[in-house]
Amino acid sequence: MNGNQWIRQSHRWLSIAFTLAVIANFVAMALVGQPPALVVYSPLPPLFLLLFSGLYMFVLPYTAKARRGRHAGGQEWTR
Repeated sequence: MNGNQWIRQSHRWLSIAFTLAVIANFVAMALVGQPPALVVYSPLPPLFLLLFSGLYMFVLPYTAKARRGRHAGGQEWTR
């Protein structure tokens, strides 16, 4: 498994963890009222990791196009 596949797979698993944390937050609010801080802030770590992996995957096509254009016989890359 190369780096890009590893990032995509971890992004998928992080999205599952984030969804479960948000569901747990809503369940805790319904049952307890004001849930403990651990439950309230538990979605944040997967959310930040999702942000970074998502931005990485968003930029990949643009960097691939730039690399392809740069290696095409020294020609300038244009749209």
